[in-house]
Amino acid sequence: MKLILLTDVKSLGKKGDVVDVAEGYARNFLLPRKLATEADKGALAQLGSQQKAQEKRDAQVLAEAKALAQRLESAKVAVKAKAGGNGKLFGAVTNADVATAIAEVLAVAIDKHKIELKSSIKALGSYPVEIKLHKNVVAKATVDVVAT
Repeated sequence: MKLILLTDVKSLGKKGDVVDVAEGYARNFLLPRKLATEADKGALAQLGSQQKAQEKRDAQVLAEAKALAQRLESAKVAVKAKAGGNGKLFGAVTNADVATAIAEVLAVAIDKHKIELKSSIKALGSYPVEIKLHKNVVAKATVDVVAT
C-alpha cells in the first residue's frame, strides 16, 4: 500500500516521503495514529505543490543569509571592554558580547550560539570571527576589541 508520511517515522522515512508498506501496518499503525495518509492523485499533487513552496522558501532564506553574510564581512564591529595599561582585558570578550556589538552596528539580532571564536579574546586587538548563518553560509568577520 502506498502512503505519504505526515511525520518522520523511524526506520521508514521522513515527512513527505512516499513509501510502500504492508496493508496491515498501514491500517493498524500508521493511519490510526495520523502518521501517514493514502497516496492518491490528489494527495500526490498536494505534496508536489508543498515541496515546490518549501524549495522556494529555502531559496529565499539562503539568499537572505548570503546578503547578511556580505553585510557582516564588510561591517566594522567594535567591542568595548575594560583593559589594563598593557592592553590585557579585565575578563574576556564572549560570544554574547560580539552578538551585542553586531546588533548595535547592523541592527540584526544574531544568536550567540552561532558565533564561533577561534580562541578566547583576552587582549585588545582585531580577531577573526565565524558566524554560521545557514547550513551552507558562514560569514567571516573581524571584531576589533577597544578599551573603554
